[in-house]
Amino acid sequence: MKKVLYLFSIVLLMACNENTSQQKPATSSEIKKEQDTLPNFGIVIHGGAGTILKENLSDSLEQAYQEKLEEAIRTGHEILANGGTALEAVQRTINVMEDSPLFNSAKGAVFTNEGKNELDASIMDGKTQNAGAISGVTNVKNPINLAFEVMENSEHVMLSGKGAEKFAEEQGLEIVDPSYFYTENRFKALEQAKERETKKKDSSMAFYDPYIKNEKFGTVGCAALDKDGNLAAGTSTGGMTNKKYNRIGDAPIIGAGTYANNKTCAVSSTGWGEFFIRGVVAYDISALMEYKGLSLQEAASEVIQKKVPALGGDGGIIAIDHEGNVAMEFNTSGMYRASMNGNGDLKIGIYKD
Repeated sequence: MKKVLYLFSIVLLMACNENTSQQKPATSSEIKKEQDTLPNFGIVIHGGAGTILKENLSDSLEQAYQEKLEEAIRTGHEILANGGTALEAVQRTINVMEDSPLFNSAKGAVFTNEGKNELDASIMDGKTQNAGAISGVTNVKNPINLAFEVMENSEHVMLSGKGAEKFAEEQGLEIVDPSYFYTENRFKALEQAKERETKKKDSSMAFYDPYIKNEKFGTVGCAALDKDGNLAAGTSTGGMTNKKYNRIGDAPIIGAGTYANNKTCAVSSTGWGEFFIRGVVAYDISALMEYKGLSLQEAASEVIQKKVPALGGDGGIIAIDHEGNVAMEFNTSGMYRASMNGNGDLKIGIYKD
């Protein structure tokens, strides 16, 4: 009996080996076809655009920006890779930048003329076209989370000031003393801005100050595509240094600073907000894709390199389309930015290429 079982085992093993030897290795086209069927996803971020020149950044500060950009985008990419939603990836990625004093958002927010930090943010779901935004908030640790709560748990799109802060408390978000947002370099920037403003008023001659334009820049943003094919975008900012009268820029304006539509793309803007509002920049990029049939890159270039400058403004955008293509377009000397695709390919940039 043992001999019979032994002989049977030998025959079975030989048959398996024969079948294995007859199997052909997968061709490159077959491998590509299999890869094409895998869920596609990706993420792209910015940390503000403006006069960002290599000679103005020390090696250590440049490294600090690169490391924080990488930390932020890897946070969102991990969520997407594990099957998380684009909305969650956008929030958590922006949280990393909001918690860093390097960026003009939350912890690193600039100061108003009154010496306060007034925070704006917005978020949009490309699947449902739902959106939430907040402006003029002074005590919410992570403004993008409040924008999300407005979208999910209110019948409104935008809340502002004290009302938005009360809503944040009701939703159980982390509330901090306004002193949390104080950073020495941002406060010094306010003092310098006021000095330049006084100099300009007191001067009887024409006075050009290149710093004034840059006081309008500084925002963080994220756009993402998840494995289910859903897009989302979010933007968070401290606004403009030395701003007055509760000025609000484009960051909390749906269609200007933030837009997402599963048919086209998800966009977050950074730049001179007044012009991005007037140009409805984020939506315009989507509309050029939907109605004119432009690619994401073509649409982004048309708006940022032609339309915005024609109005007199400058800045940039980051965006991702429904196929995972990414655009990081700007018309300034630099924009803090990074992207990662489904394969894990990481790109980080600061200066103009």
